[in-house]
Amino acid sequence: MNDNDKPLLDPWIDPQDIHLIVLTGMSGGGKTVALRALEDLEFYCVDNLPSALLPQLVDAVIQGNDRQHRRIAVGVDVRNSGEDLAQMPSVLSDLAAVGVQVHLIFLDCRDEVLIKRYSETRRRHPLAVLGLSLADAIAEERKLLRPLIAIAEKVIDSSDLNVHQLRRLVATGYARSTEGLTLMFESFAFRRGLPLDADFVFDARCLPNPHWQRHLRPLSGKDAPVREFLDGESLVGDYFSDTVRWLDAWLPRFEQDDRSYLTVSIGCTGGRHRSVYLVEKLADHYRGRREGVLTFHRELE
Repeated sequence: MNDNDKPLLDPWIDPQDIHLIVLTGMSGGGKTVALRALEDLEFYCVDNLPSALLPQLVDAVIQGNDRQHRRIAVGVDVRNSGEDLAQMPSVLSDLAAVGVQVHLIFLDCRDEVLIKRYSETRRRHPLAVLGLSLADAIAEERKLLRPLIAIAEKVIDSSDLNVHQLRRLVATGYARSTEGLTLMFESFAFRRGLPLDADFVFDARCLPNPHWQRHLRPLSGKDAPVREFLDGESLVGDYFSDTVRWLDAWLPRFEQDDRSYLTVSIGCTGGRHRSVYLVEKLADHYRGRREGVLTFHRELE
């Protein structure tokens, strides 16, 4: 990088306030899931960015006045050219040299699990355009990504992780660049059992059930007709208000106890309507008041 390419450090901004997380790894290893987790933590997320544009992106963030956009997450994979991947270590080193907090996460996965995931989802591997078999494409991908795994701050093997476990692992590992407690709201179905990682469980089965409205049954709590139905029920409003009051009373106590992550699980019978609605409503409420709010819908994802 020459002098003209280096980020121009705003004298009013400490470069250590800039957190750049680069997510890379095997296709099918969970990069999209990890990027979504960081997006929920209010990182400014960009996928498949060429390495040459990284300094410009950081420079633009440094020159901006929006504090939340001083946290950046960039996805990099084999859709980038081989030459571009080879240059990435040098680019990241230059950014670290001027004080940017650079973190490289490599998402790995065993070959047999990757093959199974591709067969289940019927997705095409990015290198399939080269006329390679799936096994050969995975082998070639490992070769191309070798310069990045060699310098990774953290390697996450997602072979035995489900979507929720991976999102939580990424969020807990990198929530330190947000302020205060990271709060996860999770919806679930009681008939499938309680979430094993729940810190608090709220039961929404006492609320009016959209499932019994035929036109609402195929929808979820994210859909406008379901939201409108539940918004019109006073009992649902009381439940939401009481839950917020309880959380407002007790969340500061957990923050004082240096907790970094808390999961609030809300369940209903099928995990599609009432619990999803409440999780989304609570997340919207708290995102207006604090950083680090995540959502997960166990029965929808």
